[in-house]
Amino acid sequence: MPDKIKNLLFSNTSQKQTMAKNTFWLFSGSIIARILKAILLIYAARVLGADGWGLFSYAFSLAALFTTFIDFGVNGVITRESSRDLSSQQKYFATGLLIKTIMFAAVMVIVFIAAPVLVTDPRVAALLPIVVFMVGLDSFRDFGNSLARAWERMELEAIVQIFTNIMILAAGVAMLMLAKTPQSLAIGYLIGVGAGMIASFYPFRRYFKNIRSAFSTKLIKPILIASWPFGMMGLMGAIMLNTDTVMVGWFRDIAAVGYYGAAQRIIQIIYIVPAIMATVFFPSMARLIGDKERFARVLERGLSLMTLLAVPLTVGGVVLAHPIMTILYGATYDAGAGAFRALSLTFLPVFLSAMFGNAVFSLNHEKKLFIYVILGIAGNFVFNLALIPWLGITGAALSTVINQSIITLYLMWILQKEARFTVLHQIEKIIIATLVMGAVIAAAKVANINLYGIIVLGMLAYFIPLYFAKEEALTEIWEMTKRQFSALRAK
Repeated sequence: MPDKIKNLLFSNTSQKQTMAKNTFWLFSGSIIARILKAILLIYAARVLGADGWGLFSYAFSLAALFTTFIDFGVNGVITRESSRDLSSQQKYFATGLLIKTIMFAAVMVIVFIAAPVLVTDPRVAALLPIVVFMVGLDSFRDFGNSLARAWERMELEAIVQIFTNIMILAAGVAMLMLAKTPQSLAIGYLIGVGAGMIASFYPFRRYFKNIRSAFSTKLIKPILIASWPFGMMGLMGAIMLNTDTVMVGWFRDIAAVGYYGAAQRIIQIIYIVPAIMATVFFPSMARLIGDKERFARVLERGLSLMTLLAVPLTVGGVVLAHPIMTILYGATYDAGAGAFRALSLTFLPVFLSAMFGNAVFSLNHEKKLFIYVILGIAGNFVFNLALIPWLGITGAALSTVINQSIITLYLMWILQKEARFTVLHQIEKIIIATLVMGAVIAAAKVANINLYGIIVLGMLAYFIPLYFAKEEALTEIWEMTKRQFSALRAK
């Protein structure tokens, strides 16, 4: 690898270069990892069938709810505090690791005791401890990554993330070839996550040498107090992502869980886009908290970009739900197309709320997110309770749409008190481009063009009109891309 490219991608030489490098690694690491995981999940869903995939999805969702309490914001605190003073990182590492280990042991004991009582299906009860252990190890992997974030070495996190998912894919496929059971998939996942956890700690292996002397009882209380806002946000996210699956299992059969889980996994892969984009804008907003006008302009730029990306995804998901489900998973999973279509309606509120949430954090108003968390948790349960018995998995998806829209509006209301901004900037151009895209997709479907061709035609039909209309967000992306390539050539 040429030294110039090596320095650009693996060294921190200036603030701008470091931000560009970290953005590159955040994008590439997350996208590659999600693609690898999607390959395994699609393969597993086909091999296991709706029942087997439903069992794994149900156990995974229950495990995610349990294991939220293993971290509960500790990783975020370690990143924040040690980034302020890197010399303190070893103390935070030692203390935080002990806290997480105790919580991990407590959760495992609770699962072994409570699983037979909480879960009526003995197949899920047998699978749950394996999946909880696997998700718990993944939390420790992220703990190792939190150390790299403090050093602004996102390349380490990206490499570990890619390596982990390569191992998950390899081990998962190998185990499923040996036995086509949910247990085999869970064990394959466990092997891959365990390898990733070891890899995440390897760059910081020196911390283990003096772990006893570095441990500080004085840090336990500050870490636990500081972690609760992060923990509550994580808890809400876990509940909103996994309660749907659990409650579908309460009211419908395990095959319905499989159909819903298949649709949901595709949507969750796309959710990584707003999370990354919001992370890119966060430093700029944090620096401008004293200048509300400039803060609002940066927020508007982010919201414009989120809207630009969310709208075509929504239309595409609604119109192409059936071919997407059948091509990815097989004809039997067409039963999940209704849920996929409804979940596609969450793209716009989810993309916008990612920007709103980071904006609230940048203003140091994270305590105001407590109501946001309560609204999200309560709304998710209430709407699921009302809609799943009536509409099944489509009701679970609509519950998510309604709930996500409400909490997004709440975040917008909070921010409007701090700064005046426009949410849907230049929406007219986006609407026109969307109508053009919709017409092209409809014509392509009538012409029996395959799904991949329809997607390409739809993208061209959407972005070309926006380019000629000089839509600001798209123009800014284009100019930024040209500057990056020019800078790379100059180096």
